[in-house]
Formats: sequence, structure tokens, C-alpha cells
Amino acid sequence: MRVVILGAGGLGSLLGGYLANTGVDVTLVGRPAHTDAVTRDGLRITGRRGDLVVKDNLKAVDQAAKASGHFDYLVLAVKGKDTAQALADAAALRDVVSSALSVQNTVEKDAALAGWIGPDRVIGASTIEGGTLLEPGFVRNHLTAKVTAYFGELDGSSSARVDAITAAFTDAGLPAVAVTNIEQVEWEKLAQIALAAAWSVTALGAVRGASVFEGMEVREGAMYFVGLAKDLLAVYRAKGYEPMNFFAPLSRLKELDTLPTAEAIEFVIGQGKVMREQGSTGYPSMYEDVLRRRKTEVDFMLGPYLAAAEELSIDVPTLRVAYQIIKTIDRFLA
Repeated sequence: MRVVILGAGGLGSLLGGYLANTGVDVTLVGRPAHTDAVTRDGLRITGRRGDLVVKDNLKAVDQAAKASGHFDYLVLAVKGKDTAQALADAAALRDVVSSALSVQNTVEKDAALAGWIGPDRVIGASTIEGGTLLEPGFVRNHLTAKVTAYFGELDGSSSARVDAITAAFTDAGLPAVAVTNIEQVEWEKLAQIALAAAWSVTALGAVRGASVFEGMEVREGAMYFVGLAKDLLAVYRAKGYEPMNFFAPLSRLKELDTLPTAEAIEFVIGQGKVMREQGSTGYPSMYEDVLRRRKTEVDFMLGPYLAAAEELSIDVPTLRVAYQIIKTIDRFLA
């Protein structure tokens, strides 16, 4: 199997490194400083699965046009706001890729890929795996789950290509499942990460080093967390979905959906305490962007839920205020 990762930052490099470590031929397309470091010293990985240096089966280039040969899969891993430019720059890959999938934090990704390469060559994908680029050539795996990835045909059918990429991820230590409801998985994952991201940026603010889990233990923070969750879940349910906790134990949307507000607040406080005591750390990529003074993906992460809420006439006041705050912050980021 040959895979090209378009957008080899933290997450893209992490996935590519683990796949290469188990024999998949991987090409990373990333920024020059990072790809130069990987070419020279290999890809260093630290975090949830221990320390690893990957050199075999791994190439790194700074332009998509430099990726040579035919690829079974293209994995799009750039920030949502960089999708259009990344795909335009990768025009040379269109004729040498059999299937394309995206691990981005948005539900608009599949349509973008379909417009670029054709709908018949796109499969759905969703992952919760967390990867942060610490420095060129060095990534940290800060987050994982019992099932870290889901893949599926967009029409709900089964296929050999979905089964193959699912098996490759699982063999690489990234437990994956092939599903027939990948669209639901993508919408639920978006609800989960939009909740964590919007809450982190607007509740933790400029408090460097504080994790989501520590903030969840603060009662007022838990109250706000539940308010955001209830808004997102109201839209999710209105779309015809039932919360499934696809990325348990990180995902607790089923509990937040069914519990009365007062009990949900106590549940959030308890979950924050449990996760902190288990040593879980870190924060969502949107919060990391703010701390690094980079523009966020707010329109890609919260935008789809706000648009769906308007279309379905669902009142989401807490989510809308969070969006307004983040858009204000975003105005001053580079």
C-alpha cells in the first residue's frame, strides 16, 4: 500500500509515521523545515504510544509535485481554511491517486475532495487521534481513544478499499472500524471537537498550560460546557441522529444528551476529575492556534452546526455567543 499525506503537520505526520512503521509506503507533503528534518533524521514521535523514530518506508517532500509514483490513498490533513490552496497546489496528484479521504475537523471536507478528484474516488473518514508538531521532525501523540478512526463509503455501502485502509490503520496501532454510517460519525465527531474547541477558546482564554479537563472541574466552566453541548446536540438530533459516543471514552455526548442539566453539570465535573487523574493533558487545535496567534478554523468547525441550526430553526444561543467571541478574537490573529 502507498499513501500520500497532504498536509503533514502534527496529525498528518503522526498518522503517516505509524503507518510507515508497519510497512506502508508513506510520502509526507509538508513545510520545508519539517520535511528537511524528516529526510535528514527520520520522524521522531513521542507521547501516548511511547517514543519512536521512523525512517524506513517514509519519504518527505515540500511540494506535492515532488511526490513520485502512484498512490492507493491520499489523506488530506491540512487545516480547513487551507483546503482550497492545498488542493490547488496538489493538482499533479489527481491522476496518480486511486482514493482520497480527509481527516480534517469539518464536515465539508468530503464535498471539497469530491470537487477536486471526483466523488467516486472519495471515501469518508474521521479520527480523534491527537498530534502536535513540537518542532521540525518531531511530533507528540497527545490524544487517542479505543477506536481512533472510522472509514466508510459515502453512499453507505461496503468496499474493499475501505476495508484495506481500516486494516492498515489497525495494524499500525491505530484501531479503526469500517462503518456504513460515516456521515453520522463525521457529524458527531464535529460536535465533540467543536464543543471542546469552542469551550476552550472562550473559557480558558489566555491561561497557558490549563487543560480542558482541569477547566471542566470548575463548576461555572462545567455549566458553560453543558450549555454548549445541549445546543450542539439539539442540532445533531434534529438532523435525525442519535448520539453514539463513537470516540469513547473521550466522547460522552450520549450522557450529556440524556441527563437533565443539573446532573449533566455534575457529570462534567466528575469526568474532568477522572481524566485529569488519569494524566490526560493537552487542548484542542483551535485553542493551540489562539495561543500561537494563528487564525482559527472557527467557520469550519462551528459554522456547519450554526448553518444547520438556522436551516432547522433550532435556537442555539450559547453556541452562537461562543462563535461571536471566537470571531472577535480571530480578527486580531495572524
